[in-house]
Parts: sequence; C-alpha cells; structure tokens
Amino acid sequence: MSLWHGAKARRAAGAALAVVALSVSLTACGGGDADGKEQNTGASSSAPGDEKPKESEGSGGTTVPDTSKTLATINGSNGFQFVIHTATRDDGGFLTVTGTIKNTSGSDQSAPVQWNGSESQVKRTGRSLAGMTLVDKAEKKRYYVLRDTDGYPLTTTGISRIDGGGSEGFFAQFPAPPSSTTQVDLQLPLMPSATIEIS
Repeated sequence: MSLWHGAKARRAAGAALAVVALSVSLTACGGGDADGKEQNTGASSSAPGDEKPKESEGSGGTTVPDTSKTLATINGSNGFQFVIHTATRDDGGFLTVTGTIKNTSGSDQSAPVQWNGSESQVKRTGRSLAGMTLVDKAEKKRYYVLRDTDGYPLTTTGISRIDGGGSEGFFAQFPAPPSSTTQVDLQLPLMPSATIEIS
C-alpha cells in the first residue's frame, strides 16, 4: 500500500513540476502586456526605413507600384523590360524606386543571376535586384541598394522566373542624393541605363 501511495505522490509531483515549467516558458516567450498587445522593447535589428513590403518566396513579392506614370522604359536583349514608375525621396534620406519587370517574350524566362549583384554578402541572400545602382553624374557618385543590419538588400527578392507575357512589381531603396540632384541614371546588369527624374 505504501508503494502505491509513493508512486501516486511521485506522479503528482511530476505533474506539478511540468505545470510550473510550462508556465515559466510561456511567460518567457510572451512579450505582451496585459491587453495582449506586443511591447516594444526598444531593440531593433534594422535601421529606420529598412522595413520593406512582405514578399512571398519565389513569387517576386507583393510590391504593387503606382503605375499611373512612367519615368523610363528599359528594354533588354533577353526579352525583359523594366518600366520605372517612381523615384521618390522618403523621410530619413532615402530614395525609393518602384517599377514593373515585364517579360515581353513569348516564353518563360529566368531572371539573370547578375541582377543579384556581385558582392558576397548579397549573393548569400538569394535572388534580388541588389545589382541595381543609381549614378549621380553631377556629383560623380554611384549609389547602391541599401542593406539591412543582417546584410539583406532593401529591394524585391525572390524573382527567379517570369512567365512569357507576365510581369512583376519591384522596389529598390537607395541613399538619397543631395537635394540639388534632380536626375540620376539607373543601371542594372545586362540592361541599358536610363535617366530618371527624382520627385
């Protein structure tokens, strides 16, 4: 009889210990206040302006540019066409370029790996438009796509293939040139350069 009571006591103690452990782990992982809202701890892994639209891997993202105007159209020899819609200065000293990539050929096309850029840090982040640059001829400066604190480029990622006749929206964020600069040349590997107006 005493053995049975001892086993029962051990099971009860084990159950109580499991409940305590579960409570402690849930408290440690919570991070919310009494209203269930997430608290801001003040820690951030990215600089201001690093936030980018959510993107689905392999789909080219969900970036939807304002297509009401066209700053430039760049035609490549491989059937890809870049239509640049906006080049807007943002608060905080950033310049965001938006546009649409079109596959004007009748067949599916793979995005050239050169669009990713040649830096080892961005090569590891996968498909992107990190190879895009802006050239300020007046100031004789070249601007590269910004990176976040983890080395990921602040541009649309995941575009590896576009169906024949299909298109994908994109964005790319750069340091803003001086306010006196009103035009820059946009350059992307394997594509001709184009001059765009900054708004």
